Amino acid sequence: MKLIRTSILIVVLLTACAPSPEQQATLTATALTATAASWTETSTPTLTFTPTQTLTPTMTFTPTETLTPTISPTPTYAFPTVTVNKQAHCRYGPSVAYLHAADLYPGDVGTVRGRFIYSRWLYVKFDKLNYFCWVAPSVVDVVGDVSQIAYKELNLQSIGSNMYGPPKNVTAVRDGDRVIISWDQVKMTKDDDRGYLLELFVCQDGAYLWWTDSYPSQDQTSYTVKDEAGCPVPSEGKLYTVEKHGFSEPAIIPWPSP
Repeated sequence: MKLIRTSILIVVLLTACAPSPEQQATLTATALTATAASWTETSTPTLTFTPTQTLTPTMTFTPTETLTPTISPTPTYAFPTVTVNKQAHCRYGPSVAYLHAADLYPGDVGTVRGRFIYSRWLYVKFDKLNYFCWVAPSVVDVVGDVSQIAYKELNLQSIGSNMYGPPKNVTAVRDGDRVIISWDQVKMTKDDDRGYLLELFVCQDGAYLWWTDSYPSQDQTSYTVKDEAGCPVPSEGKLYTVEKHGFSEPAIIPWPSP
């Protein structure tokens, strides 16, 4: 009986000395905290890629064919040539009314550089001259196609000089199919005097004609020309003073209607 009591006492004492449930939880948490503090951090390795070989592609172009361009030369135009067949004159305009520019002799050669739209005269660079002039087609033999040559415009003021100026008081009156043109005399020295030049467009027999004429002397101050009705455009004209150095500016002729 005594032994039983002693055993119960021991149990009661042990029970009294054991921690409470709250204390037990605290002890457990403290133990876990201490354990966590003693852990050692283990690093997570980072994977680094190190290429073991770099391949650099090499391209080698081997042409299988070499092309050589073919260059076609630009054709050089050959101007028609002329050879003088009789003694003649080269002039500063495309008719016999214009000033003399040079003497031509059989065998003189040159090239055709232009032609006139209202006549068949040719604008030629003769080998013996350092300037161009006009020649009648009847005094030269032509080799080549003149029809391919461009028309040359006539600019009389580009030829030499003229110190006298155009005629003054130019008039024109009609007498049926005739037009009488008159003007005041231009006083020139005898050495300079080459008279006057007329460039007209007139209607004759239903045809509209380019008409040129000249007076060799300053004393002649009237000119008569045939001009009829019947053409689609009106007649007209210009009058120049001519001296040995060149042509004046033109005086416009006040043309009377038919």
